[in-house]
Amino acid sequence: MITNSIQKYTWFDGCFDFILTASEMSVFFFYRRFPIAIIKRHFYNETKKWEPLTAEMKHQIENYWSDKINRKSESAAVPSKNKYYILSMFPYPSGKLHMGHVRVYTISDSLARFYRMQGKEVIHPMGWDAFGLPAENAAISQNLSSETWTKSNIEYMKKQLMKLGISFDWQREIATCSPDYYRWTQFIFLKLYKEGFLYQKEALVNWDPVDQTVLAEEQVDANGCSWRSGAKVQKLPLKQWFIKTTKLSQSLAEGLQEMTEENWGDIIKLQRHWIGECEGYNFDLPLKEVDQTNVTIWTRNPESLKSALFIALKSSHILVKPDYRNPSSTILKINAVNPLNGHLLPVVIADDLDYPEGSESLLGDPLADKKISELATQLNLQLSANEHDQRTAEEICQKALSEDWGGYKASSKLRDWLVSRQRYWGTPIPMIHCKTCGTQPVPVNQLPVFLPASKGEAKGHSALLNNPDFYNVSCPKCGGEAKRETDTMDTFVDSTWYFLRYLDPTNLEAPFDPKRAAAAMPVDIYIGGKEHAVLHLYFARFMSHFFHLLGWSTEREPFKRLLVQGMVMGRSYRVKGCGKYLKPEEVDFTGEKPVEKSTKKPLAVSWEKMSKSKFNGVEPESVWNEHGIDTMRLLILADVSPRSSRHWSKDTFPGILNWQDRLWSIMKRWIEHQKQEKTAISSFDKALLEKQENLWYDARNFYLKGATFSIHHSQQLSVAISKMQGLTNNLKKVPNNFSLKNSLQYERALGVQIIMLAPLAPHFASEMWTAFVDNAPRLSTDFAWAKTVLDQSWPQVDYDYNLDLVCFVNNQQGCTIKLPRSQLDTLDEARALRLLQQDHLFIKYNSAQKILSTKFDHYPGMDATLAVITEPKKKQKACS
Repeated sequence: MITNSIQKYTWFDGCFDFILTASEMSVFFFYRRFPIAIIKRHFYNETKKWEPLTAEMKHQIENYWSDKINRKSESAAVPSKNKYYILSMFPYPSGKLHMGHVRVYTISDSLARFYRMQGKEVIHPMGWDAFGLPAENAAISQNLSSETWTKSNIEYMKKQLMKLGISFDWQREIATCSPDYYRWTQFIFLKLYKEGFLYQKEALVNWDPVDQTVLAEEQVDANGCSWRSGAKVQKLPLKQWFIKTTKLSQSLAEGLQEMTEENWGDIIKLQRHWIGECEGYNFDLPLKEVDQTNVTIWTRNPESLKSALFIALKSSHILVKPDYRNPSSTILKINAVNPLNGHLLPVVIADDLDYPEGSESLLGDPLADKKISELATQLNLQLSANEHDQRTAEEICQKALSEDWGGYKASSKLRDWLVSRQRYWGTPIPMIHCKTCGTQPVPVNQLPVFLPASKGEAKGHSALLNNPDFYNVSCPKCGGEAKRETDTMDTFVDSTWYFLRYLDPTNLEAPFDPKRAAAAMPVDIYIGGKEHAVLHLYFARFMSHFFHLLGWSTEREPFKRLLVQGMVMGRSYRVKGCGKYLKPEEVDFTGEKPVEKSTKKPLAVSWEKMSKSKFNGVEPESVWNEHGIDTMRLLILADVSPRSSRHWSKDTFPGILNWQDRLWSIMKRWIEHQKQEKTAISSFDKALLEKQENLWYDARNFYLKGATFSIHHSQQLSVAISKMQGLTNNLKKVPNNFSLKNSLQYERALGVQIIMLAPLAPHFASEMWTAFVDNAPRLSTDFAWAKTVLDQSWPQVDYDYNLDLVCFVNNQQGCTIKLPRSQLDTLDEARALRLLQQDHLFIKYNSAQKILSTKFDHYPGMDATLAVITEPKKKQKACS
């Protein structure tokens, strides 16, 4: 605490605040030759006065507590079994935080603080998804290097996150554009190559004409447009690098069966739809006339390889090119080699066959399909009479797998992941092309392949093509002249494993230590937007399955639970007819309906994702400068579920502002009561005290139970806030002439109120707790009085408080059985069923029916539910 002899001042300079003594301020004036505003600090713990709450006081409170609410933790520490890994999707460093960032990181911070108070060893890291097209395009337009632009944005956004009070473990910080990180992305790339999960081939690729780079299939929407630029995608033939994600498609499909709808929601369906039904097998058949090229076919029956006579292709297939066409025939000038028996299979153009869904190639087995048999006859292709291959489908697949030409289960529509990008700002692909030796991997001891300083970035190709010092190298195999690969990796490769690097960010020997991964994985809750529900999650799941295959990770699935938060929406104003968006100041709101000020034209008013182009965005700094950090945190969490869209409107502000004022006034009144002289309690006062004690005892337990359930089990932080507000309303109701000085239960309830608030509004709660601790008669043993509010254990419902066993019979609520917490915590399904069977309503209406199934959900310290399905009641025969 600051002594009374030293007067402190706050100087506001933009978004930064400096706390100076009077002597320091005089020196400061000497060097700063312009007027500044000086505001006397009057925190409670200096003045011991609880003055009316103002926005200015909120700022002062936050300035004081900003460096006290977060504790540093050692990034090298291996978590114990009591770990809780909270991961939020790391941001692209675009320049400034937007309200979507504020929402996702406030959610993750609130959960992190809650679980720390639950005694968990929380892992809550942060990093930067720093490579990618936006940085490169912005750098080109601003005549900057991508590196300069990116680093400057990271620095600014990190300051904003710190200002927001997010309790990230910055000692785990990573950036994908750092050589310390992309070295290991390259290492993983080479491991994929070594294990047969990586190849390069010519393919018809999706070309974005605006960003002028290739896109993976997953980055093209249902309308054939780029996921980023929105441009109509073109098809171009290019030689590209692919990760063979289809090789693990069955494993990925099986992994979805381990997930529950409660934990993953409809993301399970999206992932399952993307992967497809793995009811067939992929096989890669090499082309005899073309080196290092093959044709991939999908078949439900591997035994069709024994009787196949040709390969059919749609005319849109990449191999149907002029060089291979035969003017007088539909048979191309190329043949596929059947690796099963060495037979040559002619390659035929045939658009009228029944191709598998999403496929442009077909195995020509005349025994499998009448159309194929007829085409084989037309082509004068016949089965050999003396062939009797007895190998089973399983034996054929095992041979293919051992010789690396397929044999793995997949759906017909799923494609391998195209990872080449024709741009500069990305992880360099660690491969070298030699005319003598072919394509060779960069030796591991030569990693990282550094991304050199840009020499003029340009669209349409990687700027690395302009840098001979980069691409002219020696072949690692023969030592002759060779060329380094100049394409860079898709940024989604960087984000497939970042959550594992967080666990071991300074490891110089490997991407991560498997022991650390075993201790911390899987991620307990992953928070992010739905826009990457297929893309990022699919790729990250694939990489995790690959690591599991290598023995690097004990967990196949990386994420236990998803919290897919909704977007923050702003109100937009668009002129009807022309679609022109208006700024709010261009709108006339004086009439019954808003119109354009200048023309009085009618407007279409709607809620849309915040965007600069729609003039409906809100700068987070403007909100916290006006109302304070914690007020903004509460505003972003209140009213709607984290999974729903948040309509950002000042109309919702009064609810939170008034709640803070109520909390503040409750504390002021409580302090005044504690300063009253202690007097004897009359018999009337004793009766009133007992009544009030019971009311506050019940209110504390009831709202604590609801808030805890809403945070821990459903992550419905908005519901938790409403429960806290319910407790506030109960604390506000104090009878006239009633002294709070003698109330144990009010002290307990007020302390719980502040502790529950702390994860959501840590600065504000810290200030409230200081006053609480300093003035409390300390009648309760619930609290660690010498510790800060954020060091308190999360409160517990009393063991003698009655909780609910809610029973459902045939999908209808039957009865609610009250049990003390001490009994409910040890309740099991069998005892819960016995209690239901003893209920008079169940006995009256259901005791004669056989119980077919039961489902028991148990939430110790909160509630339990039992759902019972009985056989239908037998209908009585009508009287004759």
